[in-house]
Amino acid sequence: MHTSTSARTTPVVATSDRFRWRVVDIVVAAVLGVAIGLVFWGWNTIGGLWFAAMDGLTPGLGGIAVGIWLLGGVVGGLIIRKPGAALLVEVIAAVVSALIGNAWGISTIYSGLAQGLGAELIFLAFLYLRFSLPVAMLAGAGAGVGAWVLEFFTGNIVKTAEFNLLYLGTLIVSGAVLGGVVGWLLVRALAASGALSRFAAGRERRREV
Repeated sequence: MHTSTSARTTPVVATSDRFRWRVVDIVVAAVLGVAIGLVFWGWNTIGGLWFAAMDGLTPGLGGIAVGIWLLGGVVGGLIIRKPGAALLVEVIAAVVSALIGNAWGISTIYSGLAQGLGAELIFLAFLYLRFSLPVAMLAGAGAGVGAWVLEFFTGNIVKTAEFNLLYLGTLIVSGAVLGGVVGWLLVRALAASGALSRFAAGRERRREV
């Protein structure tokens, strides 16, 4: 009877351990957030100009430039693989970008929350068990949807349906490609360098090689 009870409870303990944050997880989340925040800061000028150019061509098309600002949630989720990782890394990156200085100020943090939550929900949908390229692309697209929802209720609600639908479509595409594919390739590169040896992403990469 004792053996049977242990057998039934073991998976629960294993799952709990898998979801428990380690000190290294917290440290790496902070480092990733700061590093990606610096990427955001650099992209603020390039992406901002691209956004304005595309939106000037066709209102709503500017969303195609947003994907790089969605990297935090994708990379954080792919590397740390714990509940809250995607949200935390994206928010830290947004805070860093806001503190350094940009055109959007504190609203950058609200965007980070919405985008990080969008990516987080995708990883949750797969129970934090799958971290393939398609999942990364879905997480990037989810972050794009999160960005769209926030912007819709903070200003775009008064714009036309055509604008909002086009903007949603471009955010999804940009999130999937610039956030998802680029984020997945970045994690693969970090894993190949040995920097992720304490994480499943790094061990998986070594097995492939």
